[in-house]
Amino acid sequence: MNPFSDIKLEAASLGRDLLVTITGGEVHIGAASTAYWTDGRVDVQTAAVPGHKEHVLTVRLAQRAAAQLHCTVTLVMGIHYDNLTKLEIDQISMRTEQLMEQYLLQAERRNGDE
Repeated sequence: MNPFSDIKLEAASLGRDLLVTITGGEVHIGAASTAYWTDGRVDVQTAAVPGHKEHVLTVRLAQRAAAQLHCTVTLVMGIHYDNLTKLEIDQISMRTEQLMEQYLLQAERRNGDE
């Protein structure tokens, strides 16, 4: 069993925009990134709680989602487990990437059905 199987992605449409949360372990708010289109490219603004590292992931994931979905995306992330190794941090990163990939594939299918 994946030790980080409790990490989950939830998404809510806010008009034509999207709010995504990714949480796991001890749930909290560690960082929030908003990716939006400006001058034909995706820009990102990020706020991170001091001492938290989630912004390393939120910037890239929010930017990817906004680019693919062509909307403004705010991604809020809070994942905490005690005493993680480098390997475990890499596994968490991969898990968040997989969850976003799954979500984007589902969104693409839904958009194709419309």
